[in-house]
Amino acid sequence: MTASPKTAAVPAEDAAHRPAAGLHPVTRDTRPLRLITCGSVDDGKSTLIGRLLWDTKAVKEDQAATLKRDSSGKQNDLGLPDFALLLDGLQAEREQGITIDVAYRYFATDKRSFIVADTPGHEQYTRNMATGASTADLAVLLVDARAGLLEQTRRHATIATLMGIRQFVLAVNKIDLTNYDRARFDEISHEFRELALSLGVRQVTAIPVSALKGENVVYDGRASMPWYDGPTLVEVLELATVRSAQTVGFRLPVQRVSRPGESFRGYQGTVAGGAVKPGDSVVILPSGMVANVTKIVTFDLVRNAAVAGDAITLVLDRQVDVARGDMIVAIDSQPQTGLAFDAQLVALQPGGIEPAKRYWLKSGSRRQRVVVQPTSQLDLKTGKWAPHSETLAMNAIGKVHLAFDEQAVFDPYEQNRTTGAFILIDPDTNNTVAGGMILGKRANVGGLNAGNARVLLSLPADLADRLLASEVFADRRDEVEVRRISTARAQEILDGLDG
Repeated sequence: MTASPKTAAVPAEDAAHRPAAGLHPVTRDTRPLRLITCGSVDDGKSTLIGRLLWDTKAVKEDQAATLKRDSSGKQNDLGLPDFALLLDGLQAEREQGITIDVAYRYFATDKRSFIVADTPGHEQYTRNMATGASTADLAVLLVDARAGLLEQTRRHATIATLMGIRQFVLAVNKIDLTNYDRARFDEISHEFRELALSLGVRQVTAIPVSALKGENVVYDGRASMPWYDGPTLVEVLELATVRSAQTVGFRLPVQRVSRPGESFRGYQGTVAGGAVKPGDSVVILPSGMVANVTKIVTFDLVRNAAVAGDAITLVLDRQVDVARGDMIVAIDSQPQTGLAFDAQLVALQPGGIEPAKRYWLKSGSRRQRVVVQPTSQLDLKTGKWAPHSETLAMNAIGKVHLAFDEQAVFDPYEQNRTTGAFILIDPDTNNTVAGGMILGKRANVGGLNAGNARVLLSLPADLADRLLASEVFADRRDEVEVRRISTARAQEILDGLDG
């Protein structure tokens, strides 16, 4: 990664009185970068983010005054306040000196704005860490330079990867307590890069950091570490990319059907992927009905188009059966539908996940009955998946088979976080017992699927409707999947075969 221009070395005690980042004003990226700090307990996550907020001038005067008051008797060797108190707001957190819940904070530099989630390091609060990772674009993984990588470090890196994060910053913190030992930094960096490669992550930036002194956070630490010529943490964050939600076609999970009067019927929700405009052909899943978009309405105007993240009301050109929990999608780029899917999940409750138990699965606004069968569990010490058919204990990361009573609609999580994620709810207690990510569709067994195969027919919409309505097809509904495509797309496929 290419570093942006560096700032001059700034003594830690003077950092709070200098302009944030020391960079020349440039055009700011309008999309905030969402990041998460993770790692084992006492690695300094809250202190690092507190220092980042302090040095970028994100701490208001009244907050600074309160911080100095609350830090009475807790000042560090430099006479600065306890930066961790900027993040640890719960009384229990302050009493124990640990992070329990996820704390979200906002800050900005001349180049862009950021939303940071500070997550707990204790194993018993792993579920809170998973919550913070689910919306992040980048993970800052902290390691105590003295202790190196720990099991909880590996657990957090694995969960962040499962949640779709592919940009990591390894912050080797408390490097000052090793007398700025370059060999120790290189050793930890090498070990983490091997872990990252085993998880399929190649974008890793390692930075030696002293969160307490502010070295290589916003201002560089060349005075203490002349051997390091890489970017500071804030420079890496300014150059990071925001994860796109448009890796698939148009997706609108329906939250509500709007009928304010006899002459209007619209379908409301937040666009979860892709884009749509009037005139586009769409499919309502799981029913498979086809319609065209006639109008896109928001709270104050009629729009010519909508993209991921927009809250809209979609008006169609015909009367179709659409209900809360259905999904309206692009006709030429549809998600997977079926009765069985493979998934990965993190168990979040003490009772864990029981094999063959029926749970409620909630994804977006849709809730369905599902049977969960664990198949393997990740050994965080070895990084290997081991066969597993027993209960997945709390904080365990496992692969499972999901079997539904009725048609389910998903994208793989790698393609779309919103339509590929779910939670499991225990029907007996109503507790959320797991958070999961869809890996892909699982082929049914029997009939035409005896060899784990499934027949997929892509047909023009009118022909697909005729086939689905025929009596001959009625007995094959579980063996053959019919996808509707536009006539133009069908012609392109035929032309390709002729060529």
